[in-house]
Amino acid sequence: MSDTMNIEDYLAKGGVLTAPDNVPARYRGELLRLMSSFVDSELAASAGFANSINFAPGIKERIAASRITLEKADHAERVLRIMGDFGTDMARYQATHDWASRQPRDSDIGAARQMDDMRLSVFHYPITGWADAVVMNVLQGLATGVQMTELTRLSYGPLAEVFREIAPREARHAELGLEGLERLAATDKGRDAAREAITYWRPRVAAGFGTAGSTRFERLKTFGLRHHANEDLLARWTRLADGHLARLGL
Repeated sequence: MSDTMNIEDYLAKGGVLTAPDNVPARYRGELLRLMSSFVDSELAASAGFANSINFAPGIKERIAASRITLEKADHAERVLRIMGDFGTDMARYQATHDWASRQPRDSDIGAARQMDDMRLSVFHYPITGWADAVVMNVLQGLATGVQMTELTRLSYGPLAEVFREIAPREARHAELGLEGLERLAATDKGRDAAREAITYWRPRVAAGFGTAGSTRFERLKTFGLRHHANEDLLARWTRLADGHLARLGL
């Protein structure tokens, strides 16, 4: 970085930071918020899928749910280690919440988050059966894939590298979900259950993209922590979801 270049100008031009020591305060705050949201969401997702293992109709499905449970917890730990570089007490952080806790099924919390629990709002809702778990995994898995196109390019180099390692496994989680959804769609009963679950989960996953015209987006873009607006990411996810659901007659 040039001696005459402001660090925010450096970031706005695509610069990359590599250690906590050269991170400005406002950037640090946004970076920690981003990491907290990911870690909390992965821990809550892992806990939710752990509860879903016993919904599985067969051994193959149990293995898939177990794999997702394990790998999401591992992804949370990898990002939490980066937070540890910034002074986060990792052991205390992991014990902060009951990650399996959920709101009532009929709650409508939109995109709201608690100040001390940064999980995406979709992870506050309970999974009630196998079709429900499969549909939630597909829709949220596709959403995670869209979000990964942002996370793998962010301007804090060590975190971007972790996300590049995580991204293929997150993509595989969505693929496992699509395999399960295809099996559900092959029967009348499964198709009906899948459609009911889609109606429930689709707006809740969509809420995770945030509001259009976000006032924070420009600041995050300047810091190199975001590249595309919420509405653009939502539109990309909508096209992906529509395509896969149409292919399966759902």
